[in-house]
Amino acid sequence: MLKDAIRQLARDLRSQKLRTFLTVFGIVWGTVAVTLLLAFGTGLKRQMIKTTAGLGDRICIAWPGLTSVPWQGLGKGRRIRITEEDIQVVRVRVEGLKAISSEYSDSFKLNYGTKTYPVDTAGVGPEFEQMRNLVPEAGGRFINPIDVEQQRRVLFLGNKVAETVFGKGTDPIGKSVLLAGSPFTVVGVLKKKQQDSSYNSRDADQTFIPGSTFRALTGKKYVSNFVFQPATALESKGVSARVLESLGNRLKFDPKDKEALSVWDTTEQFKFFEVFMLAFTLFLGIMGCLTLVVGGIGVSNIMNVVVEERTKEIGIKMALGARQGSILGQFLLETLILTTIGGAIGFAITFALCAVFPSFGLEEYVGNPDVSPAVASITVAVLGLIGLVAGYFPAREASRLDPVVAMKM
Repeated sequence: MLKDAIRQLARDLRSQKLRTFLTVFGIVWGTVAVTLLLAFGTGLKRQMIKTTAGLGDRICIAWPGLTSVPWQGLGKGRRIRITEEDIQVVRVRVEGLKAISSEYSDSFKLNYGTKTYPVDTAGVGPEFEQMRNLVPEAGGRFINPIDVEQQRRVLFLGNKVAETVFGKGTDPIGKSVLLAGSPFTVVGVLKKKQQDSSYNSRDADQTFIPGSTFRALTGKKYVSNFVFQPATALESKGVSARVLESLGNRLKFDPKDKEALSVWDTTEQFKFFEVFMLAFTLFLGIMGCLTLVVGGIGVSNIMNVVVEERTKEIGIKMALGARQGSILGQFLLETLILTTIGGAIGFAITFALCAVFPSFGLEEYVGNPDVSPAVASITVAVLGLIGLVAGYFPAREASRLDPVVAMKM
């Protein structure tokens, strides 16, 4: 039956070349619209998450400030000062906390050879690497617990700082520099990453040293800010509340006072992106499906023409014993074959465009389109449904013809 249907369809299509071309083009265009729009939506979502994760992996950043309300007999306007000991207490007492690190910030002069460069420097702990996605280039490392314990003078460079100071293509690992007049050894360089937000400067433009070394070098006692990470993103609000409560009890301020300790919860961004991209993907999918429906209307039209041209043939077949079901099945099969051809060409065009697009260098802005298995499955399902609906009504009309009347036409 399949062989006969293909042969019959080829004969019918040859007699309606222009109409056939426009019909197949409609299916091709609709398939490309669905798959390509959803592929770009998938690529954009991944890119947005990737650039947002450049700041950190679902972290919270907290800054001490001034109290804005009186608390336990203490007046407002009191500066909250957080020490390393306070951070250690939070690390031990707060449940649901995956990691926490203090951060001390300042600008120093970095000397290498005869040149001097101003650099933003952060004194941090080992946990900072994983929380802030500070992945070192091969052959290097980030700050480790021994560096902090022994107040080692080791330096982790942002990739742009390394390129500016040592030149492109030069390996800085093991080289010595002067930072704030003290000798430091470079132990790692940041692997290039995409980052669309920051709270100081971009990581590529910063240098990082152990927090203990920073305090010894500058005499600073109080943290500039601290970063913490909940065990799961769903616990972020609860963990933040417990951190505020712990420090509020210890430092005597109202845990609900947002001015005393302000917290930026980056997990809210990820939640927003999930909701936004779901709505955006649904919009793209609906637009693509509507385009595909237009192509399905074209298929239905050409099958109506085919039925009209083959009315006499259908009458003869039915007079010779062909049942309604076989006539219905034949025309449905021909419709599905036509839809499959258009869909296959559409998929081929989409995959080709997705393969070529990365060479344009636009990944940083819109990501790279990707036809996921889910997108492909949805498109195939929609194509099949449209093929069945487009072919059913012409096929039903053909199967209900009166053989005597049909042979006279």
